[in-house]
Amino acid sequence: MDVILAMDLMDGYVVHGKSGNRDQYLPLTWGLSPSAEPLSYLSVMKPKYAYVADLDRIELCGDHTETILRLALIPEKLWVDRGCSIPEEYLPGVANIVGTETADAPLEEFAGGYLSVDVKDGKVIPSGLDPVEVIRDAEKYAFDGIILLNISSVGTGSGIDPVFAKRIRDATKKPLIYGGGVNSQDDLRILSDAGYDGVIISTAVHKGKIPLEIIREGTFC
Repeated sequence: MDVILAMDLMDGYVVHGKSGNRDQYLPLTWGLSPSAEPLSYLSVMKPKYAYVADLDRIELCGDHTETILRLALIPEKLWVDRGCSIPEEYLPGVANIVGTETADAPLEEFAGGYLSVDVKDGKVIPSGLDPVEVIRDAEKYAFDGIILLNISSVGTGSGIDPVFAKRIRDATKKPLIYGGGVNSQDDLRILSDAGYDGVIISTAVHKGKIPLEIIREGTFC
């Protein structure tokens, strides 16, 4: 299972998010990196794989595209959610993400990339549907894989519900990545045993609950 370091960008900094309350996000200056400047941060953390969310572009109040293209040169693979609403907004040289939160074009128009099924309080936003239903439906689209992003759990260290994790994994045969609330190596084991292809983490690494070396190796099995 791939282990992917999450980076949320806002106002030019890597910020620490919690439960999707973006108006309360602050630069991540308390963790393992002394700097929250994105390039410096990534150079210190040295992950094999990274995930970047451009929160300003998602919120339609800014754009970190230039920074993201520079970041893409550092890890072996970079997943990017920059609030793409149409396929023409995909960037070259990264694993593009289109989220249910921001997609405007019909999902069948997207070729490649990853579908992020964005979940708050157990329901997909903005539709309010069960994530299992949305993921099953996504089987017919041309995405390379799917991300289950449990926004309510981001930054909380709430842990993984094994029953929920298995329901999501059983809903698709596509590569599947989990993000949100992963708090320990036990949580990594739950996801690995359930058959997930990747996991997105951040807070647990900075708090020392998951060793930094796992991020640098990029693998848990």
